[in-house]
Amino acid sequence: MDSCVALIFLSMIPLTTAEIVKLVDGGRRCAGRVDMFYIGQWLTVCDDYLDIRGAAVVCRELGCGEVLDVLSDAHFGPGPETMWSYTRACNGSESTVNKCGARDFEEKERICDTTEGAGMICSEVRLVGGSRCSGRVEVLHGETWSTVCDADFDQQDAEVVCRELGCG
Repeated sequence: MDSCVALIFLSMIPLTTAEIVKLVDGGRRCAGRVDMFYIGQWLTVCDDYLDIRGAAVVCRELGCGEVLDVLSDAHFGPGPETMWSYTRACNGSESTVNKCGARDFEEKERICDTTEGAGMICSEVRLVGGSRCSGRVEVLHGETWSTVCDADFDQQDAEVVCRELGCG
């Protein structure tokens, strides 16, 4: 098992606007291992600190729907040997990861190996123009959100959307 010292970005060092986030090896744009570009390289986020609130921000930043699941233990396969002990604290309403605050943590060396990569799944369906559980149904097709035509949508389809979004 390969292991390495995780890069620790202390809370006093702000993340730059050059940071980029992507989901890798999930089979679609809105699912996969969480990788972030920082200081000239892609780093896989260590699963210790990424929670549902941070994942919601990543989904939003990537133009995906609601976060469906946050996964650990390199669910989508190992990333590069260098891992990132993610040190941002999101409340879930931020538009980008850069707008999340700094997380307080003890300054110490953290060992994080390639089996500890964070992963997540975002929905590719959303409801707009209403509340979280009501509204017009849109699906993500490539990079574009498109409204579902009501002629092609029935009760069974509505139940699938509600289940996927956790709306009962």
